[in-house]
Amino acid sequence: MTFLPDLSTLITYSIACAVLFITPGPDMSLFLAKTMAGGRKAGIASMLGAMTGCCVHTLLAALGLSALLAASVTAFTILKIVGALYLLWLAIDAVRHGSALHVKDEGKVEVSFWKTFLVGVGINLTNPKVVLFFVTFLPQFVQAGDPHAADKLLFLGLYFIALTGPMGAAMILGADKVIALLRRRPKLMRTIDYSFAGLFSAFALKILATSAR
Repeated sequence: MTFLPDLSTLITYSIACAVLFITPGPDMSLFLAKTMAGGRKAGIASMLGAMTGCCVHTLLAALGLSALLAASVTAFTILKIVGALYLLWLAIDAVRHGSALHVKDEGKVEVSFWKTFLVGVGINLTNPKVVLFFVTFLPQFVQAGDPHAADKLLFLGLYFIALTGPMGAAMILGADKVIALLRRRPKLMRTIDYSFAGLFSAFALKILATSAR
């Protein structure tokens, strides 16, 4: 199966995806806010919407990056370097400003499943940071000269969704406890921030060191 990365790459990628998911941000805020306002059904709807948006980003990123690789290996390498610098910026920003968890108490309201689903899709698709992340993050796990790069890029994007989906569902099921825990223990959020920063800094520096050879 040529679309599968080697085991060490897959393990590293899995750890990165997990750390990324547990770092509070816009998606987590959306899932938790919708769950608290409309119940678990609304939370699941928003999560499925965001995951659908991620599928679109994955497909577009895989097609675009594979086309770039076919056109120029040098351009693909440059993109990886730019991506590494972006990951390094994310790591520094996480330490400087911390995670963002904004869950408004909107009270219990009746919400439409499909309307909430579309909100999740829309927020995900129109978030430029998500686009930039997929374009810069996925290439870090694919070699510029790999003839199966397009298949691996597509696999990695879908794998991210498959890996974080159950984690998102578990978070929604325990939304009230998750919110209370993160608000009650700011040191825990800082620990997550530093874990995120350390891991993504290591990725960035490794890519930059390899590219400089």
